[in-house]
Amino acid sequence: MKIHWKIAVFGKVQGVWFRKSTQQEARKLGLNGSVKNLEDGSVFIEVEGDEPAMSEFLGWCSHGPQLADVQQLKLTKAEVLGFNSFEIE
Repeated sequence: MKIHWKIAVFGKVQGVWFRKSTQQEARKLGLNGSVKNLEDGSVFIEVEGDEPAMSEFLGWCSHGPQLADVQQLKLTKAEVLGFNSFEIE
């Protein structure tokens, strides 16, 4: 069964290849959705897929790429929208 998460990522997450790395990780795990930078310095991710892959993805988001310093994740479960790919906005 597919699930959908909205994820707000806080910390040093802009200017550290977070969006591209997120896209690569999501695609590797077969997840779909999008990622974008927000004006407040955070990164916002919408992602959907199967539970095992989603759990692994959330674990990755808690630390991000090598140069990132993730301080906090805010997770909100949402309705599955049926994304077909994972894109950077």
